[in-house]
Amino acid sequence: MQATAVILKGPRDLGLETLNVNAPTDGDLVIEVSHSGISTGTENLFWSGKMPPFPGKGYPLVPGYEAAGEVVEATSGSGFKAGDRVFVPGANCYDGAFGLFGGASSLLVSDAARVIKIDAAMRAEGALLALAATARHAIAGPGKAVPDLIVGHGVLGRLLARLTIAAGAPAPTVWEIDPIRTTGDFEYNVVHPDADPRRDYKSIYDVSGNASILGDLIGRLVKGGEIVLAGFYTDPINFAFPPAFMKEARLRVSAEWTPDDLIATRALIDSSALSLDGLITHIAKPTDAAVAYETAFTDKSCLKMILDWKGHA
Repeated sequence: MQATAVILKGPRDLGLETLNVNAPTDGDLVIEVSHSGISTGTENLFWSGKMPPFPGKGYPLVPGYEAAGEVVEATSGSGFKAGDRVFVPGANCYDGAFGLFGGASSLLVSDAARVIKIDAAMRAEGALLALAATARHAIAGPGKAVPDLIVGHGVLGRLLARLTIAAGAPAPTVWEIDPIRTTGDFEYNVVHPDADPRRDYKSIYDVSGNASILGDLIGRLVKGGEIVLAGFYTDPINFAFPPAFMKEARLRVSAEWTPDDLIATRALIDSSALSLDGLITHIAKPTDAAVAYETAFTDKSCLKMILDWKGHA
């Protein structure tokens, strides 16, 4: 089998190529991808060449861990059938290229255990399931407090705010320094940090990826408050100890979603408790991938870029 896939040969060296795809074995699915998302976190770091040492890192690679499509072949015992609409977090199924994370492709082969069925009516929004599950992972579970301050109003910040409200908690404050991302009709306040005098936040979730603001965030905590690092940071995390000591500040790192997060997030979406509306701002053809990736990483008006793979089987 062959697939048309996005190939990143090195920093800022991105294009479209035809690759051989490994044949499915027991428990695998062959999936025709309809939409794949571009991550402004990890994929940006690979694209820019700023990604720190990472397990399995290497070029050339097929990026993308956000893909939605249809099963075209299901092996016996997989629990799926041809025609099922699914979300798949990428795949490592290519001959001659690393699958990091392998979702930006017209066709892929994946272990069925990594795949989750989604509503057939979900089109491009189906590719957002992993990002929504990442937000859910940060916020849900024993001992975790919902945010009363979220730093960053990109897609992840918006999902965290929506999940907070869906949980029945008070609407959080959201910090954003880019005016483009402060406009709109939201159920919560979006403000510039300089316009916020509060210094009594109990739970601050940072999704900015900016390690240099940690000292300021500590100063905004109530005593015993917590900062959740939910972004991805390339610079060392450091802060002055005395303010953290005085606040008895707590730090928590939130990593990627789990299969349980995917299932719970799908249920929230299916029940209309969580909406994915308004998060996709740009859609491009795979033939325009080089421009699409640069736009996703450099244009602040682009919240989420989606590649539409229909017609590129």
